[in-house]
Amino acid sequence: MNEFVLHPRITDNSDWVTLVFLICFAIIAMTKSIYENRFGDFANLLFSDKYIKVYRESGNLKNGFTIALFFVQIISLTFFIQLSMHIYGLRDKADWMQYIQIANFLLFFIFSKVLIEKIIATSFHIEEFVEQFNHQKVTYRTYIGIILLPIDMLFYYYENINTMFPTIIIVVVIVANLVTYVFSVKNYQNLIFGKLFYFILYLCALEIAPYYFIYYWITKGVA
Repeated sequence: MNEFVLHPRITDNSDWVTLVFLICFAIIAMTKSIYENRFGDFANLLFSDKYIKVYRESGNLKNGFTIALFFVQIISLTFFIQLSMHIYGLRDKADWMQYIQIANFLLFFIFSKVLIEKIIATSFHIEEFVEQFNHQKVTYRTYIGIILLPIDMLFYYYENINTMFPTIIIVVVIVANLVTYVFSVKNYQNLIFGKLFYFILYLCALEIAPYYFIYYWITKGVA
């Protein structure tokens, strides 16, 4: 009589992560192919501000190039948050439900912020300033998001990551954002000084308070 021994089938729930990484690189490759010159200027953003000066028209925040790289940025930032929380011992790095929750939170946060910005800009008649200011911020943050993508892969596929590394990267990202603010203020100082009160209101309401809320959300483990 034959005896059958049943073994549990081990499935790897991390396959979706590899697929998402591949999708990101496919989007980047397609974007580079379609917008070759623009992508070249964007890739040199760290060494030249040509991209900021050339593509500053209002429609550039809504075209295919910006939307495609924004999608990659959301994926990258979401992975970075989840993987950092995993390294700190707070979450599972391959939990796709948690990944979706973080991505939804980021999208809700960004779109809510954009909506409030438009309301404030229209109310105080500073639409031009807010649009140009946002263009520069979005460009640099998208650039940072793409740079984080290979770091995300390292954090995911390499097991023993010291908590020092995500901490250093977080500090570098914060400093990089502060530097972009300095450049933005310098580039648009004439507009800012002409509407200084509105700029201070904009800064406090939309550039300080929301990030404090994110810090509180992450540190308290609300997600």
